[in-house]
Amino acid sequence: MKPLILGIFQYISPNGTVGSAWQHPDDTSADFLSIDHWTELAQKFDAAGLDFLFLADSYGFPALDGELLDAAVREGRGVPQGDPMPIVTAMAAVTDKLGFILTTSTTVEQPAANARRFATLDHFTKGRIGWNIVTGSSGATAAALMGRDLISHDTRYDMADDYVDVCLKLWEGSWADDALRLDKENGVYADPAGVRMIHHEGPYFRAHGILNLPPSPQRTPLLVQAGASGRGREFAGRNAEAVFVAGGVPSVVAANVAGVRASAVAAGRAADSVKLLVGALFITAPTHDEAVAKHTEMLAMSTPEGAAAIYAGNTGIDLLALDPDKPLAQTSTEMGQSNVERYLAKDGTPAPLVRDILENFRTTGINGSVFVGTPEEVVDQVEEFVRATDVDGFLIQPHLTPGTYDDLIELVLPVLKSRGLMTAERHGSTLREQLFGEGAARLPASHRGQAFSAAATPVV
Repeated sequence: MKPLILGIFQYISPNGTVGSAWQHPDDTSADFLSIDHWTELAQKFDAAGLDFLFLADSYGFPALDGELLDAAVREGRGVPQGDPMPIVTAMAAVTDKLGFILTTSTTVEQPAANARRFATLDHFTKGRIGWNIVTGSSGATAAALMGRDLISHDTRYDMADDYVDVCLKLWEGSWADDALRLDKENGVYADPAGVRMIHHEGPYFRAHGILNLPPSPQRTPLLVQAGASGRGREFAGRNAEAVFVAGGVPSVVAANVAGVRASAVAAGRAADSVKLLVGALFITAPTHDEAVAKHTEMLAMSTPEGAAAIYAGNTGIDLLALDPDKPLAQTSTEMGQSNVERYLAKDGTPAPLVRDILENFRTTGINGSVFVGTPEEVVDQVEEFVRATDVDGFLIQPHLTPGTYDDLIELVLPVLKSRGLMTAERHGSTLREQLFGEGAARLPASHRGQAFSAAATPVV
């Protein structure tokens, strides 16, 4: 089995992904508005040899019919949540290799502004930036906050394709590799012939101008996407280099993984050109009983009301208002379809009942599988899961901060290394090289973004 890609999944918020961990006496996540909180975590992850820190984000919040859900505020679940952009340069300044994947939406601000911000961050981090492309998380409340109507699910992906095109044209096509001269003797900062306007007239976005920065180490940040709907997989096949899929039943995860790989092939790319990462929570301790006790303690801090609030914010569906003895097929939504499809009937397997969905969501959270046991038992479970699903790695979710991370680093990582499931050395200096090998700092020739390069045909 090949070495795994290992990233950390975090919100800028006072919680893990299952329950309300901030209330635990040993948890420090309530310090999430302190710069030191994040720089210390980043240094911990960097020293441990983890690949990246994935920072999820949304302008939305848990609500139903436009009204804020009390459980979200009371339990600190989905409220509050900070913007990850401002903290990244502070974390990059105190780390050497750790990558940073940032979430921004294709429905909030104009693509040229997004492209400029990511290019700046790629410079400041020396090529350690990735973009998690979302079309709208907690879409209804985010749209209302921005004074817009909720856009239908598939249309959001159509818009995202157009949005990414603008960004790719700016990153790949605006500056030639040799345009930056810094020739002090002759007074030439950059060669005008190597800097060109891009012109984009798409179905949703228009852009005419330049990226007002020379090329960054990666030019285009690592392109990441999360979403298991049919349209989401199509988008991933065309654009993504890494895809985040929810954990859970291995057969369902395997089907989602195979679907993304098939979409990449349909887009003219190799099946392994996309790295598949699954959300997971590792609860471990030196003994089995201690690990089970930690897991039990975690679940005691996760209420049905809090879980229902997070689910409602993501999907627009109030599980508490549905008949608990019927499957989820009794309703539909234009939001969060991945967490709807997660609980539908598949391959002849009956759909779970609403009461079972709520309990599953309460115990596993929005993204994941939960592995519990001694370090050896956890790694045994990981190996079995990887063989069953063909995933390339994990987005490791928090419970207690920093305790769960300390357990991961001190107990689980040594076992992974001893079994050859974690590399001792990192590849290259950029985030893309971390995932694809030294020398792969820029988009590969097989990615459609290369068609927009300054060396290719004129950008239109």
